[in-house]
Amino acid sequence: MKIYTKTGDEGKTSLFRGGRVSKDHDRIEAYGSVDELNSILGIVLTETKNAEVSEVLIKIQNDLFVVGSDLATVKVNTSENDSKILRSSHEMINYLEKKIDYFDDKLPSLTNFILPGGSKSAAYLHLARTVCRRAERKVVRLMNSVDISNEVMIYLNRLSDFLFVLSRFENFQANIPDTIWNP
Repeated sequence: MKIYTKTGDEGKTSLFRGGRVSKDHDRIEAYGSVDELNSILGIVLTETKNAEVSEVLIKIQNDLFVVGSDLATVKVNTSENDSKILRSSHEMINYLEKKIDYFDDKLPSLTNFILPGGSKSAAYLHLARTVCRRAERKVVRLMNSVDISNEVMIYLNRLSDFLFVLSRFENFQANIPDTIWNP
């Protein structure tokens, strides 16, 4: 199989279920940001020393492929056509909520705003969090013009919260204090 298809040479790309759109279409911007987020998590995986964190991040990377697939697929109003497409789910959201609680319970209470930074893995997690927030904004913009499942937006919202907690956890594990915001 060849990597290049030449079908995008004129600035258009194909969607699942057919149709072509400009490469700067809101849909492409949304799942492109999700793809960027996934790549940053790959960098975090090279930096974390915690096997449990790695396991969770690999699951999230797989779930982000589902989110990307969901965003790249035009919704059809028949359950028969939609049943074969991977879609974001409540189970994915519930998983994140459980992991937020799990890691947050291991941390000292947060009483101040903190600045991004600390260990290298924590800094990359803060970067991932900001890209996740951008992806969320792109999804909201897309939802204004096409039918996108609410689970995508909820998942990204929860994921940014999780990435914040995990950045604190990485610093805690590395015995590096969070940097308190001092206005």
